[in-house]
This record gives sequence, C-alpha cells and structure tokens, in this order.
Amino acid sequence: MQEKSCFGMFIKYASLNVLGMIALSCYILADTFFVSKALGANGLTALNLAIPVYSFINGSGLMIGMGGGTKYSIFKSQKNKDRADQIFTNGAAMTAMMAGIFFLLGLFAAGPLIRLLGADDTVYEMGKTYLRVILMFAPMFMTNNLLLCFIRNDGAPQLSMTAMIVGSLSNVVLDYVFMFPLNMGIFGAAFATGLAPVISIGILSSYLLRKRNQFHLKKCRILPNLILGIFSSGLPSLVTEVSSGIVMIVFNMIILGLAGNTGVAAYGVIANLSLVVISIYTGISQGIQPLMSSYYGSGNRKNISSTLRYAMCAVVLVSALIYLAIFFGADTIASVFNSEQNQALQSIAQTGLRIYFTGCVFAGFNIVLSVYFTSTDNPLPAHIISLLRGFIFIIPMAFLLSALGELLGVWAAFPVTEFLVCLTGLGLFLKQSGARHRSGSFQDRL
Repeated sequence: MQEKSCFGMFIKYASLNVLGMIALSCYILADTFFVSKALGANGLTALNLAIPVYSFINGSGLMIGMGGGTKYSIFKSQKNKDRADQIFTNGAAMTAMMAGIFFLLGLFAAGPLIRLLGADDTVYEMGKTYLRVILMFAPMFMTNNLLLCFIRNDGAPQLSMTAMIVGSLSNVVLDYVFMFPLNMGIFGAAFATGLAPVISIGILSSYLLRKRNQFHLKKCRILPNLILGIFSSGLPSLVTEVSSGIVMIVFNMIILGLAGNTGVAAYGVIANLSLVVISIYTGISQGIQPLMSSYYGSGNRKNISSTLRYAMCAVVLVSALIYLAIFFGADTIASVFNSEQNQALQSIAQTGLRIYFTGCVFAGFNIVLSVYFTSTDNPLPAHIISLLRGFIFIIPMAFLLSALGELLGVWAAFPVTEFLVCLTGLGLFLKQSGARHRSGSFQDRL
C-alpha cells in the first residue's frame, strides 16, 4: 500500500471501530442512566458492585477474539489457510469452555459472589439479580466478541460496526421498555443488556450464512501451542478489561470506607463514563490491529510505522476534546445520573470527574502501544504495559494516595498510574526500536 492508502485504511478501520466501541460501551451506560432514574442511589450502588464481573466476561471474550484475530490475520496474509482455520476452531473451543464456567457461576453462585464484592443488605437482592442474569448470558457476550474480532480481521469492519451499534441501541430501547412501561426493575436492566449481544450475533450471522467468511470451523485437535498463542496475543485485551473490574472493586471498597454508599454511587458515574472514554481508545487500537497484523505478515514496516503515528495523533486530539468536555461539563454530567438531587453525590462526582480524567491521554497511549506490540507478534512488552496499568501500579497507588488525600487521592490514582505506565511503555518502545534498528530486523523506529 502507498502512504495515502495507508492513511485511508486507518481512517476507515479506526473510525468504524470507535463508533462501534462507543455504542458497545453504552450497554452499561444505559443501565446506569435508567437504573439511577428508576431505583435511585441504591440501584446505582448495586449496579456498580456487579459491573466488574461484566468486565471479566467481556475481557475473556476480547482475549480470545483479539488474540485469535491477530494470529488469524497474520496467517491469512501469509496465505496459510489451514493454520488460519485451526486458529478459529481453537478460539471457538476456548470460548465455549470459558463461557460455560461463567454460566455455572451465575446459576449457582451469584449470591455469594455479590456479597464478596461488597454488597450490604440494602443492595444485596438487586445486585444478585443483575449479576445472575449477566453471568448466564456470558455465552452470548463471548461469542459476540469472537465473531466481531474475526469478521473485522476478515475484511468486514463495516459489518462489525453495524452489529455493535444495533445491538447497543437495542439495549437502550429495551432498558427503557423493561424498566418503565413493564416495571421489571433491575432484572429488566440486566435482561436488556443480555439481549444486546444476541441481536448483534443475529446481524453477524448473515456474514456466515452468505458464506462470505474466509475462516471456518474444521475438524482438528485442540493444540496447546495454538491455545497458548491466542492467549499470549490476547492477554493484554483481557488484562485491560479485567483490570477495570479489579480497579472498580478496589475503589469501591476504599470509597465505601471513606464516603459510604453515596461515594460508591458517585464513583459509579465516573467509572461508567470511563468505560465510554476507554472504549474510544479501544476502538482506535482494535481498528489498527487488523492493519498492523496484515502489514506485519507481509513485511511492510513503513505502513506499520505510519499507522502507529496516525493512532497516536488521534489519541492526542480525542483526549483534548474529551477533557475539555468533562472539565466544563462536570456539573451537568453528574446531575444526569443524580435523579434524587443528592448534593453530596453531586459534589463528590464533580470533583472526581475533573481529577480522574486528567489521565485519559496517557491511558490512550498505553492502550494503543499495547496493541501495537501484540499486532506485530511481540506480546511481552504488551503484557508488561497491561499488567502495570491493570494491577501492579494502580492498586498500590489507590491505597497510598487515598491514605494521603482521602477521596482526592482515590481520584488521582488513575492519572498518576497511567502517566507512570506511559513512561515505561515509551522506554520499552524505544528500546525495542533501537535493538531492531541496530540488527536490521523487521521494525524501524517510528
């Protein structure tokens, strides 16, 4: 490809995936809005306690989808169809196994699990109901993620975007219908969320039924080396999603001790808006993944460098727009989810929004850089970045800064962590680029 066409491909894939991921993130945002209107602060608290489990489910699906999609795109660009089909078959087997575990947890362990996540008697029943439904729909969530990633890597990003948007819009409509005209409470919110991937899969199935897909299930053994390859390439996606759930659990526990259920409800506003913001960066990174994997497979180092540069510029531009909107609109954003006009919740959320989202530009850099490493079949630096931002830095930082500055410290933990990880990621990138430049191997410096 020429430079001009490389930019065109970036715009096409990134924009389609950003739109799709924003729509996908509206699963939980719509629940947050309608639950806050119908059930108030207690409903919002119950939802916020259960959301981390959704992150585990979604992350597991993305791990298999992104890891398998990356390997599939590389083999496809090398014309190795047999290996490409084996990747899809092994990925489907992994999906079935992990989704089955989540389903059984929902069937038998929703109550103890929501207690473990911090629910007290005032929110226990609502939290258990939401968690049970989400877990039992895990096979749908994970199958949807698998198909979205493989179809995107198969050259049909428009269909993936359409499926994500239609599924998410249906969730918004069904949320309203189930919770207000039908008065189904928090079960209605969870049921609407669970139906969204079913609708998305229905749209994606047209691609398979028309036999446009170049990936197929084939009779083959489940090979440990393929499973390991999918897991290794997809681990950063899992860590990114799962870490958001872990961080929410830790933050919920800290905030419960500092400001009670009102503080957790305020954090629910921030955390759910964060899901939307992070989804934009995830959309950019998922957009460049098929391009970079294909360029890597065909040995086109110039287009890899160009695509990474475009992605980083997009992160800077998007981050500036996001923070300006949040800084000047914090009062309005908080009030949208504050149906009871709770002044304590409003004040906590406003302050938290302005501090927390100073870290969004660094988060964007980290997410894109992590996908760059995995897309070019070099997952170790991506693992380091993901683990640092997901567990190793953020959790100690939350405890340390909350001890020093209470709620202000909690809000500051996210930007401080992302900044430190960004510096680490830049060092890993420069080190790898320098080594490859000196050895004359595939990658040059950006």
